[in-house]
Amino acid sequence: MSSLEERDVGVAAAPGSSSAGLGVGAVGAAVEAAAGVAALQEDVGMRREGPEPDPDEPPKKRAKVPEGESGKLEERLYSVLCCTVCLDLPKASVYQCTNGHLMCAGCFIHLLADSRLKEEQATCPNCRCEISKNLCCRNLAVEKAVSELPTECTFCLKQFPRSSLERHQKEECQDRVTQCKYKRIGCPWQGPFHELPAHESECSHPTKTGTELMGILGEMDQNHRRDMQLYNSIFSLLCYEKIGFTEVQFRPYRTDDFITRLYYETPRFTVLNQTWVLKARVNDSERNPNLSCKRTLSFQLILKSKVNSALECSFLLLKGPYDDVRIKPVIHHHSFSNDANETDYVPLPISDSVECNKLLAAKNINLRLFIFQVQK
Repeated sequence: MSSLEERDVGVAAAPGSSSAGLGVGAVGAAVEAAAGVAALQEDVGMRREGPEPDPDEPPKKRAKVPEGESGKLEERLYSVLCCTVCLDLPKASVYQCTNGHLMCAGCFIHLLADSRLKEEQATCPNCRCEISKNLCCRNLAVEKAVSELPTECTFCLKQFPRSSLERHQKEECQDRVTQCKYKRIGCPWQGPFHELPAHESECSHPTKTGTELMGILGEMDQNHRRDMQLYNSIFSLLCYEKIGFTEVQFRPYRTDDFITRLYYETPRFTVLNQTWVLKARVNDSERNPNLSCKRTLSFQLILKSKVNSALECSFLLLKGPYDDVRIKPVIHHHSFSNDANETDYVPLPISDSVECNKLLAAKNINLRLFIFQVQK
């Protein structure tokens, strides 16, 4: 019985031994293949995912954009950040409407001035929402972005950030246009900065005769006397016994005509114990001043009090203490009486139409009036 069991076991073991050996080899090969696939997958995964990030390592910088793509990006930024009115990049302040549309400072002021002249509510050119100095705000992020965009120097044609272009063109550019240091004695030379030393070493004007120099100095003295005459007049007025000044506020009104016209008038004010009023008009009451690119303001001084004798006065308007408008002082004279209580309209001495648009865009115009009574 035991021998039979041993024989059965032997028979079972014999074929089992051969099949077991074959099974072990296949299993080994399968294990090696699986290990190779796992290693390959791990290697691919590491290539895809990269090494594990180090928490102490600083964040990686973005890959540099190729030059062609950066040029396209700049073009897209130009189209996104440009003014919706003039379609140009803003040079200074940037304003936005309540819906985010951008306007440069010049166009924004011009829109407000046009609306004042046409007696309409100013609106955004894109979305037609109402705009005003209270409703719109500056976009400092766009101003910063625009200042970093590259632009070309008009002299050397190199690219610079817009924020540093002005300093480069005034102080650093070797091709900027400059003048000879002897221009005050008649040298008309103009040329690139890098040619200036060579010209000045050969300039003939330093060797001019005394007679020639005296003629040039005579013209310079004449211009200087013209400028000093105004200041001397102001200083002489300050010596008068009766001097008065006040802050005046011009408020916009409309005429009662069929085609209304814009004019400005101040509330009554008292100076030198007399009651006065100032009036102002745009382009001398031109019918459609909004269609004109050139804009001016003129004003007149009106005496509202009754006087017993002629009141001879000198007066001038200057900018107010909180405004930034540029006004060149001009002295006017008038003899006020009950029959001649109004001066003629005289131009407000502002520098250009841009300054006029600033005044028109404001809710009110705030200036300072000086009146000097001439003693007889």
